[in-house]
Amino acid sequence: MAGGQGGAGAATPQLQRDNRLVCVEYPGVVRNVGKMLQTLGGEEGVSRVYADPSRRLELHFRPKDPYCHPVCANRFPTSSMLLKVKRTTRRKRTEAGESEEDIQFEVEILGIVTTVYKFQGMSDFQYLAAHSGPEGKHTSMYDKVLMLKPEKEEFFMNDLPLYIPPPIFSRLDTPVDYYYRPEIRHREGYHNPPVSSENLIGLSRARRPHNAVFVTFEDEEIPSKPLDAAEQTWKRVCSNVIDHKAEEELRKLFEVRPIWSRNAVKANISIHPDKLKFLLPYLAFYMLTGPWRSLWVRFGYDPRKHPEAKIYQVLDFRIRCGMKYGYAPNDMPVKAKRSTYNYSLPITVKKPASHTAGIQDLKQGLSTSGTRSPRKPAFSKYKLKDSIYIFREGSLPPYRQMFYQLCDLNVECLQKIIHRNDGTEAVCTERDGWCLPKTNDDLRDTMSLMIKQIIRSKRPALFTTASNAEEGKEQLTFESGEEEEEEEEEEEEEEFKPSDGSENEMETEILDYV
Repeated sequence: MAGGQGGAGAATPQLQRDNRLVCVEYPGVVRNVGKMLQTLGGEEGVSRVYADPSRRLELHFRPKDPYCHPVCANRFPTSSMLLKVKRTTRRKRTEAGESEEDIQFEVEILGIVTTVYKFQGMSDFQYLAAHSGPEGKHTSMYDKVLMLKPEKEEFFMNDLPLYIPPPIFSRLDTPVDYYYRPEIRHREGYHNPPVSSENLIGLSRARRPHNAVFVTFEDEEIPSKPLDAAEQTWKRVCSNVIDHKAEEELRKLFEVRPIWSRNAVKANISIHPDKLKFLLPYLAFYMLTGPWRSLWVRFGYDPRKHPEAKIYQVLDFRIRCGMKYGYAPNDMPVKAKRSTYNYSLPITVKKPASHTAGIQDLKQGLSTSGTRSPRKPAFSKYKLKDSIYIFREGSLPPYRQMFYQLCDLNVECLQKIIHRNDGTEAVCTERDGWCLPKTNDDLRDTMSLMIKQIIRSKRPALFTTASNAEEGKEQLTFESGEEEEEEEEEEEEEEFKPSDGSENEMETEILDYV
């Protein structure tokens, strides 16, 4: 396009579609392009970040300082063009002797911008490598703590102040509003309760509105019906045929078996996990302590009075693993849900959190994305695999910590341990329930030995050293494992996993209701 004061014609510049460009909104005045690129890691560093969509672009204001904490830019898609505009001014005199300017613009499209990096966050706190002397004088320590060339032994033996700064000071670089609670004002004569182990945690936290009934092993009475609030909440949420069907299925499950774990319920009925939080308190109460802890018990049923209820007791089984057993973290086939090895810094992009379904979504039968699902019935994908609560011979647990009920241990030798005292049960204890003392320990040892044999058959290389030293011995302390192919198969079949919030399922479930 070109034009002047006299209204010259316009021309459409050619669009260079093949030139794909990346835009960086630099938070500063650029006077030297070379130094500016150094703060971004150079062209190679920018290209490396651009090749990985999960990384954020880092800007170091002191690129030569290894202790400089960067400010990070977020990546956004865009549809823009980079224009090069050239303005030409020509001055000429008219016949009358007056000066006249002829201004022309030349526009060239250099390319299309498809990606832009925007620095929207704040810079992290900075800590300089300096030491404060007794007189308040600051001394730089860079030449003492940084090895810029090969040094002799004296360099490492120097007496220096301890300088171990953390990799980051703040994991968040965007400001958030922190809503402080107002000071609690009590009526006259009110005194705070004495601090004890029962009320130390959660003194000021409001109870979540799921209206579950909690029972401990020491409680004498067993509830026979749900709270009125739990009944009203479920009737308010239960608004379609799928909800009524799930309620009937769960009622039948409690008729066949009076005690269930939440994972076992998820594996037998298809229901949205947020809606299950309202249904379970409507049909059962939750045991906090004792041999049936972390389980849901049918209203009116007291397992402490029925010796046959020992098959429903819980077994807290944890796969014994660690470096002391001769395994590196990458060699552990059963991966942990949370690990310090996967600690994420602010330079990586977090996956967007899934939409939590509210009561209105649950009423309308919406999926977690907030849209109606045209292909599948509502919540049909939330049914879990049987392996989430059943232990079978020849298979590995899906997680390193599992809460099994004794009746779900489908191995003959384990059932023999459980039923050793059938017909002679006398007292129900808080630790062992109706079973013989240390029954859980015997079950764990047997299960541990079984899992060790499975791993040895699938990954013999991991046991070559140990087998040479301990040949002929079967130790019960071992490392967990799982075949990679089996792990990939599980990811494909199981669309909804129990919980990503905690390695401890009992802890996660209690936090859902308290």
